[in-house]
Amino acid sequence: MTAVGPGRELSRRSFFRLGGAVGAALALGPALSACAGPTGAAGPGTMTLALNRSLVSLDNKLNQFDAAVTVQRAVRQGLTRIGPDLTPELVLAESFELTDDTQWTVKLREGVRYSDGTPVTPDDVATALQMYRDVSGSFLAAFFREWPTVEVLDDRTFTMNTEKPEPVLDYLMANILVTPAAANAPEELQSGVGSGPYVVASSNRGTGEYTLTRNAAYWGPAANVETVRVRFLPEESSRVVALRSGEVDVIDTISPDSADQLAGLPQVVVERADSTRISQLFYNFRKPADHPLSDVRVREALSYAINGPSLVDDVLVGSVKEATGVVPSALAGATATHSYSYDPRKARQLLEAAGVRSGDLELTLIWETGEFANDVSVMESTVQMLGDAGVRSRLIQFQPGGDISLWRQGKAGDWDVLGNGYASPTGLALTMLKGMYGGTAEKEETRDTYHGYVFPDVQELIDAAGTEVDPGRRQELLDQAQDAVWDTWPCMWSFVPNAVLARRQRVADLALQSTNSYPLASTKLAV
Repeated sequence: MTAVGPGRELSRRSFFRLGGAVGAALALGPALSACAGPTGAAGPGTMTLALNRSLVSLDNKLNQFDAAVTVQRAVRQGLTRIGPDLTPELVLAESFELTDDTQWTVKLREGVRYSDGTPVTPDDVATALQMYRDVSGSFLAAFFREWPTVEVLDDRTFTMNTEKPEPVLDYLMANILVTPAAANAPEELQSGVGSGPYVVASSNRGTGEYTLTRNAAYWGPAANVETVRVRFLPEESSRVVALRSGEVDVIDTISPDSADQLAGLPQVVVERADSTRISQLFYNFRKPADHPLSDVRVREALSYAINGPSLVDDVLVGSVKEATGVVPSALAGATATHSYSYDPRKARQLLEAAGVRSGDLELTLIWETGEFANDVSVMESTVQMLGDAGVRSRLIQFQPGGDISLWRQGKAGDWDVLGNGYASPTGLALTMLKGMYGGTAEKEETRDTYHGYVFPDVQELIDAAGTEVDPGRRQELLDQAQDAVWDTWPCMWSFVPNAVLARRQRVADLALQSTNSYPLASTKLAV
């Protein structure tokens, strides 16, 4: 095995080796729980969350991991948020109306203010948009075809104006978190003042540990829980043990095996929801023209080598659904008219037709630990399936907090397939299409495309849908765009996981949403 950067290269193993390891960890649960002890147990007014990914910021300018959003929105808020039915709800805005094809008029709620008592102003919104625009490597920038300009009408009212129509701006603005203009910067903010129901009492970006306390000056209803502690526990077995022992109250991103076993415990509840996230084995589109992966026939052939039903049933134990399109079918505007087929014989035939003989092609598959449940098993199974089709491959695994972002941008080294996940932060198919498949040559110059995916015909269809005011015509364009994306075979395989977390029974009213987040302020602790 050869270590590459911060990653860890794995040998080929059987499908179920990790499942066995997880099972063994759970079987040792009582003993490990005894070791853990009650030392870190929370007090009666404190709720502790254990995340599988390190929370590196209480701002979302660069990254927007699902669980992180729950915490970030408890401190910083947007004009709107995406509600349980995946439509916008007003937060800092009292009204948010389309007053012209290229103009939205917004009025802030009376009395909205930050934790230091200063009011939220239209200038803060204008500055927030500028900071999200100027930050390098923004995750959210891909969703905005153009950044709206703000014209202040009075101390609570302003217009947001665009060159072309932006009919879903109320959805997009749910992801722009507002900070006082003087304290904002084109970077992920580590602390500072927000308008949310919680304030930051302490933070340690290195360990991913944060303590939030109730915002005494909150403009809305006070949060139910007085103190929230956030911990980073990358190993699933550690999160499970900590939950069982009562050391933590909520854990996220658990495998089907863990969910099944935790569901049988009297003090634990497993929450599930349909997901707006898609996970895929995505190709590297930055390959030179003479590389096999630049040939769409090769990309299609490799898809036939993947036994999707086996991965769904045997490795992921029915906790996911095989994707039926290029975005999750639950998203508004999604089409579900495509499907993957498992046919290894056809895979070999198509590879030979494309000039790729058995054993000639070797692929490097990379992924970050915790990207999706049972990630190691999925990736190792993929290696075995590719081997059956005559394709050699190796795995490189990155620990959370490593340099995976640089690899995604092609700045840290070469790779062929990335085990990756992507969520729609708006509940719209359009947003995900923009983010993943709306790349342009200009964006690729700064490596702001999705793994080098640049197809002008596809991008033009997505752009046309994004500026179409008529809902019927917009859907027609979305359908065409999704068909065009599918025809490029961007993924070897993809699936839609459920959002799954587990909580102690003392935690009540945790309303898990399809976005794999929940409103922290309304969550309660039993007396």
